[in-house]
Amino acid sequence: MKRALPGKFYLGALSQAPGLGGVSLARVLKFFESPEDAWDRGTVNDFLAAGLTVLQAESVTAHIKKRRDLPQELKELCDKKGIRLVGLDEEDYPRLLKEIYKPPAVLYCRGRLLKEEICLALVGSRRMTPYGKKAAEVIASGLARAGVTVVSGAAYGIDSAAHVGALKVPESRTIAVLGCGVDVAYPRSHEKLLEEIAQRGAVISEYPPGTTPQPGFFPQRNRIIAGMSHGAVVVEAAERSGSLITAELALSEGRDVFAVPGSIFSAASEGTNRLILQGAKLVRSAADIISEYPWLVHPVDGAGARTKGETGPKLSPEEKQVYDLLLTDTPLTIDDVIYRLHGKGEASNIAFVLLQLEMKGLAESDASHGYTKTVI
Repeated sequence: MKRALPGKFYLGALSQAPGLGGVSLARVLKFFESPEDAWDRGTVNDFLAAGLTVLQAESVTAHIKKRRDLPQELKELCDKKGIRLVGLDEEDYPRLLKEIYKPPAVLYCRGRLLKEEICLALVGSRRMTPYGKKAAEVIASGLARAGVTVVSGAAYGIDSAAHVGALKVPESRTIAVLGCGVDVAYPRSHEKLLEEIAQRGAVISEYPPGTTPQPGFFPQRNRIIAGMSHGAVVVEAAERSGSLITAELALSEGRDVFAVPGSIFSAASEGTNRLILQGAKLVRSAADIISEYPWLVHPVDGAGARTKGETGPKLSPEEKQVYDLLLTDTPLTIDDVIYRLHGKGEASNIAFVLLQLEMKGLAESDASHGYTKTVI
């Protein structure tokens, strides 16, 4: 007896019907008992009754007639390429993404998705400056050290710098959302990067395997980046940039928007500076972002975890160095700490270390941003 094909492959096949968008597909799924019921028994009149237009109903039925074996072909292709198809109702479909206006009916995945995951999008210009590259990598690394999964689009520029920065942190996760099939390396030079992302996190897309990138796919891709994230961080963006679309989509879904300021003389920062003028939170370091979500922080590298025989939290070398500098009676500012380190350390890194110490209950700050230590 032939084993029944899981419904998600019928769902994936239906989602490929020309002219059938997310809202229309939702109507179809509400009308029929199941995706396979729609695929096997749906007629033009049925699809009209489901709320589709005449053109849509005819398009769907023509698609089904022409591609009758598509659900089986889709399963075989995914099995062959090691790609997992995740349906909207499956356990590990990202919860935040499910809450957006038009969630993808299916996600194709290389790697591992999690239903509950602390994600922040980090996006920016393809034509990044050295400043933007460094900012993206440092902020992404800081977020990853705090247990945040960095989400981006694996494009040239800021996107790739965000993934690289996150991957520098052991045991961290990062997710790349593509505007093509997950088996298509785009750009080609990022093939190795995408492999590493798939091993450490996930490479995902709503487009089936083998789909080549098209200009119209990228705005759709951006809604997934924004939709599965608690907030979006824009590092570098010109006045008219695709990254600003991601920021707008994040706002439309009630998510937070952060922006890294840039020089007033740099065209690469016109978009980010305007976002700040419009109310986006100015970001100087990962600490500025993490401070908005103190309940989200889950260290992944063992820092702060108690082990057998220890009487207090385990500190990284940077944390121990800064902790030892803090006085119990005289508060030290970030500049004071940098001075006592003889300039060995950037303000963004020191701010992040102080935040980590504060969240572990090892340091306290006052209204003047002075820090004192508490006893371990």
